[in-house]
Amino acid sequence: MALEVAVVGGHGQIALRLLRLLSERGDRARGLIRNPEHAEDVEATGATAVGADIENLDADAVARSIAGVDAVVFAAGAGAGSGPARKLTVDYGGAVKLIEAARMNDISRYLIVSAIGVNHPDTWSDQMRPYLEAKADADRELGESGLDYTIVRPGGLTDDPGTNLVAAGEDLGRYGRIPRDDVAATLLACLDEPRTIGKGFDLLSGETPIREAVAALQ
Repeated sequence: MALEVAVVGGHGQIALRLLRLLSERGDRARGLIRNPEHAEDVEATGATAVGADIENLDADAVARSIAGVDAVVFAAGAGAGSGPARKLTVDYGGAVKLIEAARMNDISRYLIVSAIGVNHPDTWSDQMRPYLEAKADADRELGESGLDYTIVRPGGLTDDPGTNLVAAGEDLGRYGRIPRDDVAATLLACLDEPRTIGKGFDLLSGETPIREAVAALQ
């Protein structure tokens, strides 16, 4: 059966890739965007662009924008150059607002793009602390939400072509990099794999085909 999926942060680089993958296989996809000028890029993937500023709208308004979908993906972020305040309102606050909006619509499936290292605060640098703290708090809220969550913690993101080969595990114990193509493909695989529900995992480039790696998560 075709899925209907809403991706928050719909103009982000991982989000655009995921929206295209969903559309190409016949699923219905919505990209939630803050800036109306980004609608054309979202629609070029085959998805529907929906104006929804996750940072400034209330949960009721966000709920209306995702009504009727089967799953939500939080792929938004304040972005490089933003200060600690926006890390709090977007990376944390936006994710929590989407939890509330999902509950209002009885949407149980929720995937979030986190970051490798968020579960190891002893390794955080002062520069990265506001970002990783916001991500870690969002992951904790999602884990305690009662929703059917999956937390994907990719390593350093690159624009290299995807290889479809990854390393995935609850704690890989190392850092590394991964193409955005492969992160998007992993999110798609997680939507198809019930065994990823209730899981959080690190994701790096590796040697295992994505769907095999996802299915093997313990």
